[in-house]
Amino acid sequence: MTELAEILRRRIALAGPITVAEFMTEALNHPALGYYRSGKPLGASGDFVTAPEISQMFGELLGAWLAERWLVLGSPQRVHLVELGPGRGTLLRDALRATRAVPGFHEALELHLVEIHAGLRDVQREVLADYATPHWHERFAEVPSDAPLLLVANEFLDALPIRQLVRQPWGWAERQVGLVHGRAKFAFASAPGKSPLATLLSEPVRTIDRFGSIAELSPAVTSLTSEIARRIAASRGAALFIDYGYDSGTNGDTLQALRAHKAADVFEAIGEADLTAHVDFGAVARAARQAGAAIDGPTAQGDFLRDLGIETRAALLRPLATPAQAADIDAAMRRLIDPGQMGTLFRAIALRDPSLPPAAGFI
Repeated sequence: MTELAEILRRRIALAGPITVAEFMTEALNHPALGYYRSGKPLGASGDFVTAPEISQMFGELLGAWLAERWLVLGSPQRVHLVELGPGRGTLLRDALRATRAVPGFHEALELHLVEIHAGLRDVQREVLADYATPHWHERFAEVPSDAPLLLVANEFLDALPIRQLVRQPWGWAERQVGLVHGRAKFAFASAPGKSPLATLLSEPVRTIDRFGSIAELSPAVTSLTSEIARRIAASRGAALFIDYGYDSGTNGDTLQALRAHKAADVFEAIGEADLTAHVDFGAVARAARQAGAAIDGPTAQGDFLRDLGIETRAALLRPLATPAQAADIDAAMRRLIDPGQMGTLFRAIALRDPSLPPAAGFI
C-alpha cells in the first residue's frame, strides 16, 4: 500500500466513504504525494504518451490553428496564449516553431502555462527557452484577463475529477469509495438515498432504469469550461480542447488507471498511477454556450487534423526524411487519425467569441 493509500485508508476508516471526485483529487493532486505533483507521467519511461509526443505535426497544426484565430481577432498587439497541462512543453514548442513566419504573432504573445508539477515546469522552461519566458499558474483563474485569450488543452479535461452515480431500485445514488468491512482494502460503495446530482443528468440518461448502471458527471469540467467561456465572451478569444470522450449521453463507468503504459486497477497504486475518465463533450458544449461562447464541434480528432492539413504536412516532410524517418512519419500520422487508433475516440471542440467566424478544422 502506498503512503497516500494509507492516508486515505485512515481517513475513510475514521470519517466514512468519500466521493469518487474526492478520491481522484487526492490521488492526482495531493500536495505532497499526488500523481501530478510527484510523478513522471510523460514519455516512453512514464505512464502515457500524448499526441504532441507522437508527432511534431500535431503541435505544428495546432500552432497554425492558433495563429489563424489571432488573425481573425484582428491581430491584437497583445494576447494571452495559455496551455492547460503543457506536459514537457512539446506542443507549444512545435506550435511556436511553426508560426515564426506569421508577422507580429510571436511579438503579441504572453505565454501562460497552467502546471502544478514543479519538475515539469523546469522542463518547460528549457524546451521553450528559444521562444518565450512563460508565466506559470496553479489554475486558470490566475491567468490575467486584460487581453484576448488563446487557449489550448490537450488531454487535460480527462484528469479533472468526476462524480459517479449508480442506478439503484430507488433511483440514482452517488457512488463512493469505501473500505471492505474489517479489511484495509478499498472498494466502491453506494451512498444511501437518491443523489440530488441526478437532476443534472441528461434526460436519456436520467431515465435509465437498469440496476447497477453507472453515469458520470464532472462539475469540475463544466465549471472550468464556463470560466473560460466567460473570459472569451468578455475579453474575446478562442479555446481548443482535445481529449478522449463522447459527444452525448453516457459511456457508463469510464474511470481508469494507467501505469507504465498499461491499464491498472484504480486502487492498485494510489498516487503512483494516472487516473482519468472520458470527457462528456456534450456537457462541455452546453456549459460553454450558457456562459456566452460560441461552439465549433465536437468532431473526431482524425477529421479535425485532416481538415487542418496533416496529410499535406506529412507529404512535405517525407522528401526531407530518410526512408526510416518517412515510415515513422506515416506511422505517427496513422496513429493520430485512424479510427482504430486515436482518430475517433479523441474528440476536438472549440470555444470562440460569437463575433468570430467558425474555426478551421470544424467547417
